[in-house]
Amino acid sequence: MVTELLNKYIWLVQKFLIAGDRGLSLGELGRAWENKFGTEYPRRTFNNHREAVSEVFGIDIECDRSTRRYFIRDSGGISGRESGIAWLIDTFTVNNMLTLAKEKLAGRISVEEVPSGRKHLAPLMNAMQEGNVVEIRYRKYGSGETDVRHVFPYGIKEAALRWYLVGWACEKESCRIYALDRIETMKICPETFSMPAGFDIDSLFATSFGSWLPDTPPVKIEFRAYGNEASYIRDLPLHRTQTVVKEDEKSTTFSIFVSPNTSLFLEFLGHGANIEVLAPEGIRQEMKSLTQEMAGLYNR
Repeated sequence: MVTELLNKYIWLVQKFLIAGDRGLSLGELGRAWENKFGTEYPRRTFNNHREAVSEVFGIDIECDRSTRRYFIRDSGGISGRESGIAWLIDTFTVNNMLTLAKEKLAGRISVEEVPSGRKHLAPLMNAMQEGNVVEIRYRKYGSGETDVRHVFPYGIKEAALRWYLVGWACEKESCRIYALDRIETMKICPETFSMPAGFDIDSLFATSFGSWLPDTPPVKIEFRAYGNEASYIRDLPLHRTQTVVKEDEKSTTFSIFVSPNTSLFLEFLGHGANIEVLAPEGIRQEMKSLTQEMAGLYNR
């Protein structure tokens, strides 16, 4: 039910974004609704949806009484205003376009397979909004066993095509991260919780790499990228803190400010000989050790 309503709210926002400044009349909206959902769209239902869109997304659907047309003011700036709204709208739009094009464009659209877990997104967002504790049955990596955890859902994070729940694990008495595709079952509990003052998920991960919570102090890491790899990394930064230190015809030196972790080392390794870590010396030696260990596997 929650997912169905959420889809309808996003559909409504999407229609107004497409309409732009011209907006839509109630008749035009009703016909689009009937074509999409196969039912009439009473004014009362539309007004209820308007209120919900304002409450959930912070987007007001206004009415020009002189023309009796409805519109979203500054609709072109919505995607840039709230990344969460942009994600919801973009995800809904792409998914629906792919569904509609499945037959007409068969064999012409390729979508990368990603781990499951999206079914938990809508219930989690509902629990976050209502402040409810969630009970999850979680299957850990490297183990066939599952653990039951009661979690305060502080936030949701996406990293490397996976979704993660970030929250306070009551049994562990600490903030933990759970991959949604490893959650076998989830139940929303009647118990409620209070959010920590000033919590911001982007700030929490500001110096982390990937989905890891930072457990070491952040450091400035300099690395050199060669050839076309430099252009690639300039256009698609490894981290939000990435800056250019210097560049010449053959290479570009970048710096990032992060808490080193395994995901970062694997990222560097993934670029092969096109990236060289320069500083600090401890990180450079760690990369040297990893590359020697890899070479040893092939030199046996």
